[in-house]
Amino acid sequence: MPDQLPAPAAPCAGPCSTTRRQLLRGTGVAVGAVAGAGVLAACTEERPDPGASAESAGAAGAGTVVVALADVPVGGSVAAKVGGQDVLVTQPTEGEVHAFSAVCTHEGCTVTPGDGELLCPCHQSRYALTDAGVLGGPAPEPLPSIEVEVSGTDVVLA
Repeated sequence: MPDQLPAPAAPCAGPCSTTRRQLLRGTGVAVGAVAGAGVLAACTEERPDPGASAESAGAAGAGTVVVALADVPVGGSVAAKVGGQDVLVTQPTEGEVHAFSAVCTHEGCTVTPGDGELLCPCHQSRYALTDAGVLGGPAPEPLPSIEVEVSGTDVVLA
């Protein structure tokens, strides 16, 4: 009797087979899940708290020098650090000084001195020199204030 070769096995058409389309769908789902996790992680990052920043700066103590009054332009502002916190000192009119947290109330970016206003470079929120009230942009509320006064030639914490 001649040797007979076994018949070739039929291609697997049941649960053991994966089509190219199924493989690509599975890969797409996996990539989407990883990307979604990255977006969620970015959304849950802790943002700086403007109120806590102002409170921390103010905790440096009354009499702490913030900046020299001569460094603050009349009708403008200057950036400074107090107690490790970024602050903005403004002088809307000669001798009238204010200080605010430099942490934007929108997304926590660092607000900078602008032309006659305070400006957040991230999303263009704008704040007033006198009370840090919102002049425009997405910021929901004013920058928290820090009590300061003029003592001799310096702006100091009150």
